[in-house]
Amino acid sequence: VLAALEQTQIPPHCLHLEITESVGIDQPDQVRETLCKLKAQGIKLSLDDFGTGYSSLSYLTHLPIDILKIDRSFVKLIPETDQRPLMIDAIVSLAKGLALEVVAEGVEHPYQVTRLRELGCDYVQGYYFSRPLTTEEVVALLAQSHTP
Repeated sequence: VLAALEQTQIPPHCLHLEITESVGIDQPDQVRETLCKLKAQGIKLSLDDFGTGYSSLSYLTHLPIDILKIDRSFVKLIPETDQRPLMIDAIVSLAKGLALEVVAEGVEHPYQVTRLRELGCDYVQGYYFSRPLTTEEVVALLAQSHTP
């Protein structure tokens, strides 16, 4: 990772790496050491698909993560009604208590965006905003958004 940053001249603070909960199950000390080295360089670390793996909550304090990503399986359970999505509420509260940013994955409807914003989610991503894009499509989209 560090060699790729050096080769591309991308500043480390511009890189966000995502890891899944299961990444450190076999060799937790080695994974923690590696992630600490990456974080020391300024790279942001996200714990992806939170709540769907087999890890314990100790991951949140053991690993040097910056961002907690709520799995889309929880987001799809957000009702169109005023009923509070308790799992997401708990995950956001936990993350905020640990000074982590929160990203919700799999957002497909405007009412989900509204509810996630109300719950204190920092960022959302999903098909509501865009389907996955090729490099060329991203370049065209960025160029279009900067056209006066």
